Amino acid sequence: MEVIARHKYARISPTKVRLVARLIRRMSLPKALDILRVSNKRGARLIEKVVKSAWANAIEQGGRLEETDFVVHSARVDEGPAIKRIRPGDRGRARPIRKRSCHITVVLSDNRGN
Repeated sequence: MEVIARHKYARISPTKVRLVARLIRRMSLPKALDILRVSNKRGARLIEKVVKSAWANAIEQGGRLEETDFVVHSARVDEGPAIKRIRPGDRGRARPIRKRSCHITVVLSDNRGN
């Protein structure tokens, strides 16, 4: 059984979150949650919430399931829309600022192979 959870339009750059997402791919759920808890990156808090949400979705769909039954099958971070702002530049010009956002997708699968 595969379970998906998403956080869309997270107001953080995708490159910052991808650093953390790489750490937990193909890892067991308890070990991934431990790594996310001790990480001091802001993206770790966001991914931790998405992983917990996916686990809650799995419990809702499948009944009584243990944390150790699941593996983080994939953790994907896609680019979302950017908020565009203008900042004054040199010689009266305008410089663009792109405030980036991202979509975080986590897929959990169980060890039973169903």
